[in-house]
Amino acid sequence: MPYWRLSSFYFFYFAALGALVPFWGLYLKQIGFSALEIGQLMAIPMATKFVAPYIWGWLGDHLGRRMLIVRLGAFLTSLVFLAVFWLQGFWELGLAMSLFSFFWNAVLPQFESVTLVYLRKQADRYARVRLWGSVGFILTVIVLGVAVDRDGPAVVLPVLFAIYLTIWLASLLIADPQSEQHAPSQQPILAILRKPPVLAFFLACFLLQAGHGVYYAFYSIYMEEVGYSKTLIGLLWALGVIAEVLVFLVMHRLLRRFGARRVLIASLLLAALRWLLIGNFPTMLPLLLFAQLLHAATFGTFHAAAIHLVHHYFTGRHQGRGQALYSSLSFGAGGALGSMVSGVMWSSAGAELTYGVAALVSMLAVVVAWRWVVDEL
Repeated sequence: MPYWRLSSFYFFYFAALGALVPFWGLYLKQIGFSALEIGQLMAIPMATKFVAPYIWGWLGDHLGRRMLIVRLGAFLTSLVFLAVFWLQGFWELGLAMSLFSFFWNAVLPQFESVTLVYLRKQADRYARVRLWGSVGFILTVIVLGVAVDRDGPAVVLPVLFAIYLTIWLASLLIADPQSEQHAPSQQPILAILRKPPVLAFFLACFLLQAGHGVYYAFYSIYMEEVGYSKTLIGLLWALGVIAEVLVFLVMHRLLRRFGARRVLIASLLLAALRWLLIGNFPTMLPLLLFAQLLHAATFGTFHAAAIHLVHHYFTGRHQGRGQALYSSLSFGAGGALGSMVSGVMWSSAGAELTYGVAALVSMLAVVVAWRWVVDEL
């Protein structure tokens, strides 16, 4: 397995998210957009993630050239992102974000499939490779937080462009793994999707990410309004991902001991607690720090357990589309709806109620996962 080449790709991919997610909302606020407009624009990358991964996943499953799709997606993302340097109107910026997000969202689900094929029978070791993405995120939010404090949010633009180009260069170093032979009698993917545990799994993922919508769209803005510096905001984001890295180191043991279903349910319960703490105690730094440590559950353990379940639910030639559906329905549809609803609620209902709704959505996901999700079909 080409451990360091796979890990370097994750490092740069999530370094880009470390620039985009915490600081893009601050950039949009700086150039004059309202809370409603910020919620709508922040929903665009997630909305394109609803459609794009499945289209690219279908191509990957049929062509068998997943790394070609990864390279093409990374290159076109860099090319289209250049337009953002000159566009500042709502509609033209929204169009540019839609285009570069469409190509950007081709990348990760296909690369996840590539990584899992390289791992083969050691899929529970996925977290050891993926943790380098978290390291990339941490370094980016810390360094960029200082830079944004010094030079303003516009510094995000050249940093993002440079990282996107580096992702493309990293993709050139990784070859497609040798494909496994798939049984010709494998059941159609629709037959898998109709199974209640699979439907429940995707619904739980959708709900979790819908709850994250307010966090991704408004956490940095919220912390700035409370009075925290951009440097501290970057450190708060980094703390959450440091906790994620630490849990990735032991994730294979957690999955073996408790099973993916139990890990999933525990993650959802802790997500509800996290949103309540952030919404109700933003000025109490010790509680805020604890809430950020819970990112180890709301993203770390949940994502690793979800990848594990997808790998077991969707086997053989369905692997790429299974990963794409997970990305589309959770980070895509769930995240987009959460961002849009939080944008509507933020100005009218306030932060406390918006985060309270996120906690309720997470608890609904707990009920769904407890009742219907299983470890094996």
